[in-house]
Amino acid sequence: MCGIVGYFERGQNTAGPLGKTVLKMLEALACRGPDSAGVALFGPPKPGRFLARVKAGEDGAADCTAAIAAAAEDFGASDLTQNGAFLRFAIRDNSDVPAFLSRVEAVGREVEVVSVGRRLEIVKQVGSPGNLEHTFAISNLRGSHGLGHTRLSTESIVDISHSQPFWSHGYPDLAIVHNGHITNYHQLRRRYGQHGVRFYTENDSEVIAIYLARQLQSGLGLEAAMRGMLTDLDGSFSCLAATASEFGFVKDPFSLKPLVFTETSEFVAVATEEIAIRLALPGIYDVREAQAREVRVWRR
Repeated sequence: MCGIVGYFERGQNTAGPLGKTVLKMLEALACRGPDSAGVALFGPPKPGRFLARVKAGEDGAADCTAAIAAAAEDFGASDLTQNGAFLRFAIRDNSDVPAFLSRVEAVGREVEVVSVGRRLEIVKQVGSPGNLEHTFAISNLRGSHGLGHTRLSTESIVDISHSQPFWSHGYPDLAIVHNGHITNYHQLRRRYGQHGVRFYTENDSEVIAIYLARQLQSGLGLEAAMRGMLTDLDGSFSCLAATASEFGFVKDPFSLKPLVFTETSEFVAVATEEIAIRLALPGIYDVREAQAREVRVWRR
């Protein structure tokens, strides 16, 4: 099951009602994934700083919060706030991101840096999209493009870390959502593990974010990186990915998982089901089904 959604504003506005739009799309697909929900939203740029979202344990324990704040001091941490299990604060954008991850996550076993970016912020939570809205008020968040996911767990456990979207854990401003199953996940995991890559979950979707990050680090653009998935990843994947300036989807060679999209002069919207697009974005436009092996990327 699971439901994925994505929205991309085609104008120059980087502070539109993004959270409200993505939430409406997710709510339309809530029945596909009652276990957890999450969003990756790209807000207005933050020159000179990265925004970090950190999970301070599943319950956001107060003792972890103080230790995380202390660990982040060397990276210029400022403007720290806490909401639910998540801390949000800024660090210098010239910070060594892997060193930041290592320092902060050494605080405790359940501490996880969920996203880092000049524009990207990820929040996710066990339960429905309504639960996500109640805790984080995502309908008030503004930006230009974003992703959303509702999850029905079929293999791994139900907690915040196993929920989507996934960040690449090291490559700023990259997020993915996925519906499907990567059948060569364990092979890829062993290969990346031999190169020192840490995995945070048993969710096969996590490997997609790591794969794309490594492709982008090698100099490829997002479109070329997503096309590589068609040969390097086996199984079923309707997948959306986004960076600070790009947004796109890829559908596996067998077209096993549903995915539809629309493209107008004002926006691009992608979802597992058409109802998610229609309910969030009233108007007259065509919606079509993505085809097997189709890759589409839009750039700001």
